[in-house]
Amino acid sequence: MNKLKSQRWRCFRRSLFLRESATIALVVAAVTFAVFTNTSIFADEKASHWAWKSVKAPLPPKVMDEKWLRNSVDRFILAKLEAAGVPPAQPATREQLIRRASFDLTGLPPTPIEIDAFLNDTSPNAWEKVIDRLLASPHYGERWGRHWLDLARYADSNGYEYDEVRPDAWRYRDYVIHAFNDNKPYDRFVREQLAGDEFFPGEPEAIIATGFNLLGPDMTDSSDQIQRRQNTLNDMTDTSSLVFLGLTLGCARCHDHKFEPFPQTDYYRLQAFFTPAKFRKDVSIVPKEQRAAMDEALHKFHAQLRPVQEELHRLEEPYRKKLRDAKLAKFSVEVREAHETPERERTPAQRERVEETLRFVAVSQAELLNVMSEEEKKHLRELQEKIKAIEARQPSVPVAMGLQDSEGPPAKTYLLERGVIGNRGEEMKPGYPEILVNNAANGKSSEAKSPGGRATLANWIADPKNPLTARVMVNRLWQHHFGRGIVRTTSDFGTHGTAPTHPELLDWLAEDFTRNGWDIKRMHKLMMMSNTYSQSTQASPDAIQKDPDNNLFSRMNRVRLEGEIIRDNLLAVSGRLNPKLGGPGVFPPIPAEALKGTKAWTVSTDKSEHTRRSIYIFARRNLRFPFLEAFDLPDSNLSCPKRERSTTAPQALALLNAEDVVEAAKALAARLAKETTSDRDKITLMYRLILGRKPTAKETALAEEFIKESPWSELCRALFNVNEFVYLD
Repeated sequence: MNKLKSQRWRCFRRSLFLRESATIALVVAAVTFAVFTNTSIFADEKASHWAWKSVKAPLPPKVMDEKWLRNSVDRFILAKLEAAGVPPAQPATREQLIRRASFDLTGLPPTPIEIDAFLNDTSPNAWEKVIDRLLASPHYGERWGRHWLDLARYADSNGYEYDEVRPDAWRYRDYVIHAFNDNKPYDRFVREQLAGDEFFPGEPEAIIATGFNLLGPDMTDSSDQIQRRQNTLNDMTDTSSLVFLGLTLGCARCHDHKFEPFPQTDYYRLQAFFTPAKFRKDVSIVPKEQRAAMDEALHKFHAQLRPVQEELHRLEEPYRKKLRDAKLAKFSVEVREAHETPERERTPAQRERVEETLRFVAVSQAELLNVMSEEEKKHLRELQEKIKAIEARQPSVPVAMGLQDSEGPPAKTYLLERGVIGNRGEEMKPGYPEILVNNAANGKSSEAKSPGGRATLANWIADPKNPLTARVMVNRLWQHHFGRGIVRTTSDFGTHGTAPTHPELLDWLAEDFTRNGWDIKRMHKLMMMSNTYSQSTQASPDAIQKDPDNNLFSRMNRVRLEGEIIRDNLLAVSGRLNPKLGGPGVFPPIPAEALKGTKAWTVSTDKSEHTRRSIYIFARRNLRFPFLEAFDLPDSNLSCPKRERSTTAPQALALLNAEDVVEAAKALAARLAKETTSDRDKITLMYRLILGRKPTAKETALAEEFIKESPWSELCRALFNVNEFVYLD
């Protein structure tokens, strides 16, 4: 008995200990949660974060080595180098410079003629002329449009299980390319994408630009259409804050941001700007000069179609109404009232009820035929055939994805507890993140002034006084020119993003950008005309010791080309590149093994389309072009601020065996035979085309030895596989 009592006592003490331990753990967890979620904790530190403060450009600093300077950018870089006792790198060679600039601005290699023109130009503005020429190239828009499409999560299909095609998404891609080629001021570029339909309702390009908001993945067959719409609203809220403001505001969708001073109310205030919009896949974009003719053609078309449609309606409607009413009778009074209210008169709540139940009350063709007489069925088919014949003659009206203001009362936005659509909290009015309004000089209230549409949001973002917009964009430009941003986390300027290595330079560039009309091409030129940009990638012993990660930009970063640019390079040097601009996506051949079990890729019948630039390859979310995927093609479901650059075996195999490489090698061998005579001349031209330079004596000797036993195409293919082909010095 005593033994049993002793065992029971030990069990009681153990359970008590476990309960006490669990209680302590819960208390610790609660305290930890409170520390990290309470916005008052570290409030002063977060509120004083550099990115929330207004841009105030400092004077360029003084330096000791004035001779090294080419422009003010160099002053900021050299001042830090001198303070650290690190000398800048030696200048890159002229061959390296023109190859670097050509790929940076057009994504294509310089031709031997272009290289020679630069090498032989002894004028003081020789380098400036190269930059101006490249900025004026139509290929500039293709190169820099690709960077923006990464941010915009561009794709030509919806994703998810069915991955339906978006037949008109390519218009947004072409809009972006044109915008860069036309040097559209960045503040207008921002306004068009957020609210082009409100700012410029009569301009097709501005309507197309609003497609930016709808480029994310979309589950069109969702059983919950209200949740589907909310997913799209969340996606455009998240993406807009990342792309234009460099903020991870999406983390505040379900709760107050754990690491940034963004309460959940900030998220839904920003989303409230988008909530009233109508998501369209078929917005008419007929140019002004063609509208009168198009309206007349459509009037004639509808005059033919309308009588037949009305007759069909008279035949179907009694049966449709009866079947629909029977289905509606199973729903609540509120749902029935919503369906019976004319569309323009429905409240936002009624619109939601209709969207949620529409598929349950829809009447199918089979249901109609089931209740009709044989004579009515025959008449129905005759009318449908007539309609089909008339529709075959319908004038083609260009349309695009985009946003439009909804008719009727605007939908309301509610704070969603834990981000769940069924857990509505307080109603939210359109507004801006409080921390930005409190620290910057472009607003006094976090709530937007009436009417609070997307145009109001766009004006606030594109305001020169906004502390983030210009900083974020010039940092993106710097990243693509120098291999990394002044702020490494280019879409995260918050307290948990990386601090700028050169904050004064960042602000100086941002202020220069807005003061000079948000001119993107001017900013390219400013950065590229610096001696900082012209440095070699070779580091001195001092730089390796004192600046191993190149935080001070003591040399140029060596970067690998993206998959699209590697493929375009293969096409260009082999003389096969089709320079055609724009239009619907193309379908070059892809390996048969990638198509197993799918019919999602139909190769373009026009073979000339196969050699278009890679930006025009149809971007299907669930079947990505294999060669590009090997070289870290980003996930188009999310905004991508910077491409990953991995080193993998599939990349080496692709450069050795991919059909694109094999065909390029054969075509280049044929080009060499056509354009030169002697073996030595062929080797020299091959090196100049592939690597942008002449071969060394040793390289020439090795090549001559190689071709004694192997065909020229194999020598070309070997050179495609050297690091120098896929990396920029």
